[in-house]
Amino acid sequence: MKHSFKLAIVGGNGKVGRFIAKRALEDGYQVRMLVRDPTRLTNTDERIEIVKGDAQDINSIRSFLKGCHIVINTLGQPLKDFPIYSVVTKFILTAMNELEIRRYIGVTGGSLDINGDNKNIINKIGARIFRFLFPKMMADKKMELEILASSDVDWTLVRLPFVVEGSSAGNIKESLTDMPGIKITNIDIADFIINQISDNKYIKKTPFIAN
Repeated sequence: MKHSFKLAIVGGNGKVGRFIAKRALEDGYQVRMLVRDPTRLTNTDERIEIVKGDAQDINSIRSFLKGCHIVINTLGQPLKDFPIYSVVTKFILTAMNELEIRRYIGVTGGSLDINGDNKNIINKIGARIFRFLFPKMMADKKMELEILASSDVDWTLVRLPFVVEGSSAGNIKESLTDMPGIKITNIDIADFIINQISDNKYIKKTPFIAN
């Protein structure tokens, strides 16, 4: 059945997205990636369907998602750039509703606070520092979550610690209330996210994961 499911990956050329694409192919999924500049593509697997487009353009998103079954959003930006996370997510959800796509999986930072969190003192301080240093980005990330929470798609927003390169650590710790570690490998993130496609455990939830 997996081979008939097509994954749409936004941010598939990034340090997390490219591992998700690789893992998805290994698991038998079809993969389509939205890329603004195909000449800068880091993943050259010929099985990946590349669509040139801009994630900030609703028409690009519509044509990109057509025929897909699951959306994975790993959009990343340099910290000092004007944040576009909420705008991109809003466009994705609009197109998903039009095309009747149900499953959305995204990633965000562990510094995002939500009601029900019970962060330890170090993680609380870290979140405050991020809000102080990057107020526009953190406000936009909060808005992204609010947009997801008010939607009726089956969404999961995964909160990440520092992302490191390297082989799988093999143990992924999960929590809904506090970051269970300070780092995670991009391979382990990919494993966790691909597993969420068929797992209902975190639908409409924002789990923390770490090694």
